[in-house]
Amino acid sequence: MDKSSTLLVHYDKGTPAVANEIKEALEGNDVEAKVDAMKKAIMLLLNGETIPHLFITIIRYVLPSEDHTIQKLLLLYLELIEKTDSKGKVLPEMILICQNLRNNLMHPNEYIRGVTLRFLCRLKETEIVEPLTPSVLQNLEHRHPYVRRNAILAVMSIYKLPNGEQLFVDAPEMIEKALSTEQDPSAKRNAFLMLFTCAEDRAVNYLLSNVDKVSEWNESLQMVVLELIRSVCKTKPAQKGKYIKIIISLLSATSSAVIYECAGTLVSLSSAPTAIRAAANTYCQLLQSQSDNNVKLILLDRLNELKSLHRDIMVELIIDVLRALSSPNLDIRRKTLDISLDLITHHNINEVVQMLKKEVVKTQSGELEKNGEYRQMLIQAIHACAVKFPEVASTVVHLLMDFLGDSNVASALDVVVFVREIIETNPKLRVSIITRLLDTFYQIRAGKVCPCALWIIGEYCLSLSEVESGISTIKQCLGELPFYSVSEESEPTETSKKIQPTSSAMVSSRKPVILADGTYATQSAASETTFSSPTVVQGLLTSGNLRALLLTGDFFLGAVVACTLTKLVLRLEEVQSSKTEVNKTATQALLIMVSMLQLGQSPASPHPIDNDSYERIALCIKLLCHRNDELKKIWLESCRQSFVKMISEKQLREMEELKAKTQTTHAQPDDLIDFFHLKSRKGMSQIELEDQVQDDLKRATGEFTKDENDANKLNRILQLTGFSDPVYAEAYVTVHHYDIALEVTVINRTKETLQNLCLELATMGDLKLVERPQNYSLAPETSMQIKANIKVSSTETGVIFGNIVYETSNVMERNVVVLNDIHIDIMDYISPAICSEVAFRTMWAEFEWENKVAVNTTIQNGREFLEHIIKSTNMKCLTAPSALEGECGFLAANLYAKSVFGEDALVNVSIEKQTDGTLSGYIRIRSKTQGIALSLGDKITLKQKGSSS
Repeated sequence: MDKSSTLLVHYDKGTPAVANEIKEALEGNDVEAKVDAMKKAIMLLLNGETIPHLFITIIRYVLPSEDHTIQKLLLLYLELIEKTDSKGKVLPEMILICQNLRNNLMHPNEYIRGVTLRFLCRLKETEIVEPLTPSVLQNLEHRHPYVRRNAILAVMSIYKLPNGEQLFVDAPEMIEKALSTEQDPSAKRNAFLMLFTCAEDRAVNYLLSNVDKVSEWNESLQMVVLELIRSVCKTKPAQKGKYIKIIISLLSATSSAVIYECAGTLVSLSSAPTAIRAAANTYCQLLQSQSDNNVKLILLDRLNELKSLHRDIMVELIIDVLRALSSPNLDIRRKTLDISLDLITHHNINEVVQMLKKEVVKTQSGELEKNGEYRQMLIQAIHACAVKFPEVASTVVHLLMDFLGDSNVASALDVVVFVREIIETNPKLRVSIITRLLDTFYQIRAGKVCPCALWIIGEYCLSLSEVESGISTIKQCLGELPFYSVSEESEPTETSKKIQPTSSAMVSSRKPVILADGTYATQSAASETTFSSPTVVQGLLTSGNLRALLLTGDFFLGAVVACTLTKLVLRLEEVQSSKTEVNKTATQALLIMVSMLQLGQSPASPHPIDNDSYERIALCIKLLCHRNDELKKIWLESCRQSFVKMISEKQLREMEELKAKTQTTHAQPDDLIDFFHLKSRKGMSQIELEDQVQDDLKRATGEFTKDENDANKLNRILQLTGFSDPVYAEAYVTVHHYDIALEVTVINRTKETLQNLCLELATMGDLKLVERPQNYSLAPETSMQIKANIKVSSTETGVIFGNIVYETSNVMERNVVVLNDIHIDIMDYISPAICSEVAFRTMWAEFEWENKVAVNTTIQNGREFLEHIIKSTNMKCLTAPSALEGECGFLAANLYAKSVFGEDALVNVSIEKQTDGTLSGYIRIRSKTQGIALSLGDKITLKQKGSSS
């Protein structure tokens, strides 16, 4: 069996040393050669070689050396060699080294004394240590602190040995005496640690008698004090009030590590508002003072934990948390915004929005390369604020509209979606938003932003002046007609020479895209790039954005332009009394639509117009030619009603989610009322009183006695061997995110003692065993528990397999019992999560791993099948319930989940009901890593049959 090692040695790979060469070098007089030979001997020992014949050579030629390096290497060698025989008795030749160790402990050089004392800390053989105890005690009073601090550690290690208390009967008393007079910080820390480990009561007495001086102690000693406080409060919770005062006093320490530990200890020990407030303030101060990004992320994690447990206190510190936005790191900024958005109230909303607006303005400087991405995060945060508190929308909407022409398309898209929602939910802002939008529309260069902006113009231009301005703006952005001139076709070379401007615009590509309902459609997707204008498809390019985008083949945008013009003409008919003006405008709109169709069918277009866009534009032409009241009502009212319904459903879902959260975190209506005046104070401070009240509350609500459900515990027990096997084994598996703890119960069912019984485990997948298995002896018909820890590094279905090996007295060969495999379920690592439609589509396009699972189920109802998949995969359905209502024979939905490792899992369910009643279709899983896509696919394949499987 492998032994534990206390050494970590670096060495360069090369030819292994030969024992004879080492022996010759050790016997020589060259000091450097001896040092090199000792290093080689140590390396051989670390690699499993025994080289017993070297021991006497080392005793004869190395032991007498006065060189410090050789003496240090000698101690490392002695630490590694086998000091006991097979029965556990100390080898007789070990007596030879005792005299040398005693001489070292009395050596005039303090370094030799110190390293020898450190060596004794790692000795486990009482017979070797016993004759050295008087020399160790003498070193407690040595003049040099290096010797004293190592002597204290040696006393602690010897005292912890099986018979250590008999070797040092009054060790705690001596160390306590040394502690009271010691001046060296490290020696003082070691002495206090020894008392804490071996005589806790003495450590507590010393701490309480020096309460006023704790804040002046050294950082390392303060850390041990905090460890002692946590230990004492766990065993004696009634006394934690006086210790909390010590922790609060330590919050003013100079060391950041001590302050951080103090805050963590306060949160773990007390729920008193004063204590939580002090801890939260400490985390916020550290967030400002620490420059390391990893430290900042850890502090934000701590603040996030406090937010979930003590939201009311964290609300007070929202501005302090937001100061972390000064960090240039995007992960820190994202986490800061996530925490802050959950802490917004009516009292602080104006301050928060003001701060976010300042940050948005800062991003215009363009100093940092990721300013666009950061601006997008800020816009989304402001959007969330405005949805929660509509009264702040007026202060931010006009600022954000300046970014409609942002070069970062995602950022501009967030702005236009925000404007679309605000204009509906804040009717008072409608006029100012429309006016601003029409003024800035020409700045919009992104093919994905224009359709949404055009929809807003078509729906919310209501007065005569607004409608006329809307039509005029669109005409200006389209430029002069036609888009495609037949006469120019005959002279392509001339025109191409005349007009060859290069501009930054959108290059179009036709590819399948995922729509809002999760289905695929062919769409002309425009992406921003620098391009040379078409040589044949010309017109005057002096006009704006819409023309440039149409000339690159973005006919989806053309269809949206047609729909917007149709709505504006229909509304003009309502608000304009002059029929002549209406007919004139309608004619101009028809001319534009016909020109777009002509452009789409011309051979010079980058690609022909797609059928969807063609039919849409043709429908608009028919409507303007044959207007009637019924169609007019659909175009002018029904579209807006659908949007209003979508917004109200979104708000309703958010309210339901908020209610679900508040039910679990907030107090109940019949919550406990504290009558402080009726409580016995007994000279307690305010924080002690608060803490006692919180403890009473926890006790009353049963929080102290929450145990895992026994029935649930039984479900997690797995049988590893059969009932007829000589050794029966079963495992209880506990998954703690990054760790899997196995508690294996092993029962000896034979009448013989099983010797060298070993549980050998191996793993498949991203699982890793933490420690080596140990050997045990198991008496007849008895049982024992063996624990094993396994580390998990990614979200993937893993398998643990292995066997139990043992020996019996009758048979010399080893017996093996093969164990059943333990499958680690992916469901233990993923949890439902929420993301926006835009984020879902972006990730869907980016992720390279896709697993396509064909639907094969006995369930005949599409909605029921979807619910079954959601339950089986532990995912969140992002598709609105209203979109899933009704019976049309088709169903498409998007599901989303996040793993504990931060990985995203995307699922799209697309199913169709066949004529015979069965369901067919596909479930597509996409992720950044292969493991999660395959594991989730296997899970769905296994579970999709139906509730019976």
